[in-house]
Amino acid sequence: MIPEESASVHDEHLIEVFESREELLQGKFLRVLRDVVKLPNGHLATREFVTHPGAVMIVPMTDDGRLVMERQYRYPVQQVFLEFPAGKLDAGESVFDCAKRELLEETGYSATEWARAGLLHPTISYSTEFIDIWFARGLRAGIRKLDDSEFLDVVLVSPAELLQGCFDGTVTDAKTLTATLWLQNVQAGAWILDWQTVRVG
Repeated sequence: MIPEESASVHDEHLIEVFESREELLQGKFLRVLRDVVKLPNGHLATREFVTHPGAVMIVPMTDDGRLVMERQYRYPVQQVFLEFPAGKLDAGESVFDCAKRELLEETGYSATEWARAGLLHPTISYSTEFIDIWFARGLRAGIRKLDDSEFLDVVLVSPAELLQGCFDGTVTDAKTLTATLWLQNVQAGAWILDWQTVRVG
């Protein structure tokens, strides 16, 4: 149970107030900022963080109960990770349109049923990034449309295999761990999704 004070709207004693900003880096789609903020005790401090356009993640489920996942090399940590399909929002794009696009581009699958699960903030201490979590079923196989700079393998994984990977440390990607929590609770009937039928084609 969440402590009542954690959900309180009276958080003035916790809020940091913006004072000034310096841009440290403007990259291709990431921007690094350094803000000066006033702390609740009146002192000043700096906060360095990355701005991010936001992203989506999809949990695609086949008719036989397996999960469509990806194996992809992540350069910053020099490692291949098992992940659910995901990708960043394009300018002006809705999260649902992004989810449909990323699923098709990365895996070749389209889906006839979709349900939004929730929202994830993966790195709240140094980034504005959010990830919208979607479930997809009624999958239809098609042709992938990867970018020239994308290299990934699409794999089918059972929920039991995914859980074992989370347990033994094979799966360490934060968004995939969060999606696995959602998957467990959805399959157990504890968390109910509002499925919507979508025309494909």
